[in-house]
Amino acid sequence: MDLDLDSANAALRNASPQEVVRWALNLGGTAIATTSMGRNAALMLHLVSSEDPSVPTIWVDTGYNLRDTYVVAERLIRDLDLNMKVYSPLMTSERRNAIMGGIPTVDETERHQEFTRQVKLEPFERALNDFKPDIWLTGIRREETEHRKTLDIVSRDARGIIKVAPIFYWSEDQVAEYMAAFELPSCKHYFDPTKVLDGRECGLHTAA
Repeated sequence: MDLDLDSANAALRNASPQEVVRWALNLGGTAIATTSMGRNAALMLHLVSSEDPSVPTIWVDTGYNLRDTYVVAERLIRDLDLNMKVYSPLMTSERRNAIMGGIPTVDETERHQEFTRQVKLEPFERALNDFKPDIWLTGIRREETEHRKTLDIVSRDARGIIKVAPIFYWSEDQVAEYMAAFELPSCKHYFDPTKVLDGRECGLHTAA
């Protein structure tokens, strides 16, 4: 998809998240949204489904989520009538733990890369192959990681997919205000086995 990123970002810099979603969906390409079903995942799920409930939302369920995540996820899928598409690793978490000796630590670079490939990247690649999106709506925010500070509301990943982040410049307070305003449930106990440390990328947003 041919798009001038600088012009797009300049035009959207002061737009509301709703306007950004609308703009992305009006580009005319095939769109998907993604969710981690993390603490404030309901915000993006509500935002996108309010504009177009038919947009497929890809959830890569690593198999390491906690009970609270699944309870909140099922509630959101039901209440927001989401077009949810769940992709899971090819191997169960118990089998992987037996083979790999558990979740890799921060210092185990090669094991961590392979672990991330198995539980996040490979399932997501299957989703991309199935939907072949031109546009990817994502809930990433600038302040979350160092890598994300190099991006903007609209960016293009190594695969050529246009990534659109409607709440890119929002603060934690703005996120909390939206969640409260629409009485959205929050996942209080969330665990991402690929991050190991706060502020680390999960892999989806840095993969080619």
